[in-house]
Amino acid sequence: MLAARYSTIGIPLIPGAAGPATETTTTCATVLCADLHGYDAIVAQLPAFQVVSLLQEFFAILTGAVLECGGQIFHLAGADMMAGFGVGDSRHTQIHEALTAARSIQQGFTRVRASWQEKHSVYAGVGIGIHRGEVAIGVFGAPAQTALTLVGDTTHIAAQLCRRARAGEVLLSAAVHLPHICDTAAVGTTESMPLLHLPQLQLRGRAAPLDVWCAPAVRRLKMRHSAESGHSRH
Repeated sequence: MLAARYSTIGIPLIPGAAGPATETTTTCATVLCADLHGYDAIVAQLPAFQVVSLLQEFFAILTGAVLECGGQIFHLAGADMMAGFGVGDSRHTQIHEALTAARSIQQGFTRVRASWQEKHSVYAGVGIGIHRGEVAIGVFGAPAQTALTLVGDTTHIAAQLCRRARAGEVLLSAAVHLPHICDTAAVGTTESMPLLHLPQLQLRGRAAPLDVWCAPAVRRLKMRHSAESGHSRH
């Protein structure tokens, strides 16, 4: 079964962990993408060894939240992460788990953000996008360093939502929002993460605009050097 085959993916970034490429598998997944706002200013302001330390803190929060909620991490690079929930599981969408992970990431990064401001005078925040749909599971890389990743329009939409999210925000597509609010078991999560229905977004490469909901930051996060300019929704 597909669910059993990919149930132990975890963080599939270990050389050779994915094995040889044999066939491309198509399935459904709830995809969560996250990136670090302010990263351009951070790498320009701090020496590389300090950036490494900050990224270790950043990714520890992201990966810890995803894995604790039963997700699988498919991509870590630069200051970005892509994770999948319910990959290959036709019975469970794991939308509730993805939203829980997103909330945990935003809450966990609050302390780190304050620490970075105090110690390094840098301003940062996390933007998150979540979408659900069909994906292909691909195996890429050199024979000794292959890695699994999720490919397709679903991951592209999640990534674009992530880029449009402002610091501290979570943007959800209708594919994630509508099934979730109809699930009575998840009502508690919806209440603890209030959602705002935004004007439709026109995403790059798509003819039709997308219905989007936003879990806003508790307060608008200050970002120095207009770091949010690259994440405008207009």
